[in-house]
Amino acid sequence: MEEQTGETLTVLGCGTLGIAILSGIIQSLRDNTSSSTSSPLPAGIPTHFIACVTRDASAKRIHTALGPLKYPLQICISNNLEGARSASIVLLACKPQHLRTVVSEPGIAQALRGKLLISILAGVPVTQIQDVLQEVDPDSPEPCTVIRVMPNTAALIRESMTVIASSVPPLSKELYELVTWIFTSIGRVVHLPPTTMDVSTALCGSGPAFFALMLESMTDGAVAMGLPRAEAQLMAAQTMKGCAGLVLNGEHPAMVREKVCTPGGCSIGGLMVLEEGKVRGTLARGVREATVVAAELGKGVQGVNGTRF
Repeated sequence: MEEQTGETLTVLGCGTLGIAILSGIIQSLRDNTSSSTSSPLPAGIPTHFIACVTRDASAKRIHTALGPLKYPLQICISNNLEGARSASIVLLACKPQHLRTVVSEPGIAQALRGKLLISILAGVPVTQIQDVLQEVDPDSPEPCTVIRVMPNTAALIRESMTVIASSVPPLSKELYELVTWIFTSIGRVVHLPPTTMDVSTALCGSGPAFFALMLESMTDGAVAMGLPRAEAQLMAAQTMKGCAGLVLNGEHPAMVREKVCTPGGCSIGGLMVLEEGKVRGTLARGVREATVVAAELGKGVQGVNGTRF
C-alpha cells in the first residue's frame, strides 16, 4: 500500500469495542478510496491508527482482527504515552474504573493538550473526565476537547447504533462533522443531550447482549421442536433482522406484531405465553437496571451488580 498521509487516531485500552470501531473506520476508508463515486471526507479524518494495550495476548488479538485489513496500524504494549503523543484524536476505551489510572500516567494529560478526546466509557460524564485532567494537569494552557460517545460491538460489521452526546459549548462545525463521520462510518448515529447517555449505554451498548439472549432462546425452542441448530440459528437471526428492518422502514413494532397475529393462530398463542411470562416487563427492567449500573460504574463503585438487590 502507498504511504498514507493524514491524522492519527489512538485507542487507549483497545479491547473488543475498540477493535470493532477501528475495523469499521478502516473498512469505510478502504471503501471510500476504492469507490468511483466516493464523497469528500471531512477535514481531519484519521488515516493512521495506534492501538494501546497492556498485554501481549491483547496485541495478538488486535493483529489477528485488523492485520488482514493491511492499513497503517501500530500496536503499543504498556506504552499509552507514545500513543497519546502521536495522535491528534484519542479514543478513550479503557474500563470506566481505570479512567484515573490511565489519565494519571506520567505525561498522558500533557500529551492530550489541545487534542480531541472521544470517550466511550460507560457511565462516565464529560465533566468527570475534565475534572481528572484538570487535577492531573492544572496548568494546561490548552485543555483537550472531550466528547462522550456510546457505540456498540456491531461496529465490527458497520452496523453500530452510536449515540453522541451534545457538547457544552457546542463543537465547532469541523469537529462536529469529523466526529459524526467517524461514527457514521460504523453504523447509524444520533445526537442526544448528555443526560440521556446512561440509558443510551444500556439500550445501545448493552442491547446486543439482550438481543443475543432472545435470539439464543428462540433458537433453543426451535431445536427442542426438531430443527437442526445451525438452521434454527440462521432462521432466528434473519427473522430478527427482518423485523428490525421493518421498524427502521417506518413500521411501529405494535403494527408488526398485529400483522403477524391472526385470530386463533400460532403467533398469538406464543405471544400469550410470553406475556404471561412477563417478557415485556422483564426486558424493560433489564434496560432500567443496566442504566442504573452504568451510572454507578461511572462513579467508580465496585461490584455494582452484587449490591442492587
